[in-house]
Amino acid sequence: MLLSAVVITRNEEKRIEQCLSSLSFCDEVIVVDSGSVDKTCEIARKLSAQVVIREWEGYAAQKNFANSLAKGKWILSIDADEEVSSNLKQEILSVITNTQNTAFLVPRRTIHSGQWIRHGGWYPNRLIRLFQKDKAQWVDEEIHEFIKVEGPVSQLRSDLIHYSFDSISDQVERNNRYSSLGAQALSRRGNRFSLIKLLCKPPLKFLETFVLKLGFLDGYRGFFISVMAAHSVFLKWAKLWELERAEEKK
Repeated sequence: MLLSAVVITRNEEKRIEQCLSSLSFCDEVIVVDSGSVDKTCEIARKLSAQVVIREWEGYAAQKNFANSLAKGKWILSIDADEEVSSNLKQEILSVITNTQNTAFLVPRRTIHSGQWIRHGGWYPNRLIRLFQKDKAQWVDEEIHEFIKVEGPVSQLRSDLIHYSFDSISDQVERNNRYSSLGAQALSRRGNRFSLIKLLCKPPLKFLETFVLKLGFLDGYRGFFISVMAAHSVFLKWAKLWELERAEEKK
């Protein structure tokens, strides 16, 4: 086998069919599921994916385990809320048969509530998603995992489609979750609550995304996203204050 696709899942029945259907050009598709209670696994099996159930141990551990199951020389690693475009499919098939590179950065076209977000730092958002199996390893960070590769890395031109948020409510819920993780990360790194940072960082984040990174060109959606970005920063520092008060009570 030359190309293996790997996807980690949990309760992704609404998105998994679109994701896996876009991977039909791969020699094999592996889904590592961490205990879905919906129809994720059933749908994946119907689409001829190899489904393995594994208890959740973190993003990097789950993805490295999925990579270990792959038989292909190359691995295409995508999330359940992503889809390989037809142009990207053709480009992938072309490069893996004739390249000196060990990995490729792929541009992500992020869709928010049906709209492609082109500005505010959201595009092209290049990430390594295509790599040689024996040259790469996922590593955990406090919030987002990243991949370390050995050897030269190049860029693909075609987009991976990312369906990030279904609605503003969806983004608010995820901001709440990630801001908690962000506050914990700040605490572990020895950061202390600062009123100045609580007051200054959120508006600066808004200006960065809406003005400097041209988020205003995405219209109302760009404005909402920039406000949400500032809100997430505010929550992170407010939750750090909360963590410190809880520690003082102990």
